[in-house]
Amino acid sequence: MGKPDTRRLDREIQQTTRKLAAVQNREMWPLEGRERRAILSAVATSSVKVVRHKSTTHDENRADTAWNAAEMRLNAEIIALQSERQRIVNENAKAKAAKKSSGWW
Repeated sequence: MGKPDTRRLDREIQQTTRKLAAVQNREMWPLEGRERRAILSAVATSSVKVVRHKSTTHDENRADTAWNAAEMRLNAEIIALQSERQRIVNENAKAKAAKKSSGWW
């Protein structure tokens, strides 16, 4: 019994962590279509309101809400991937312990 194969999960965790860092820096590339549309809609309405000399607080709140939702989604993905990785490691350890205890010694 060797080490558990968690390379795929490690790669996914690393990629999702990079996406989270990009969202925290307000980059658009890691967003899903729904989130991207919400942010672009808020920015577009906000810019129209700026031209008309009206308040933009509601639109800024909408954009902040969309950014926060994206952060929460990515945090949840990271937590799920880490718990799946831990489950695989625990199963491998349990199988290794069972194999050791079943010896003829």
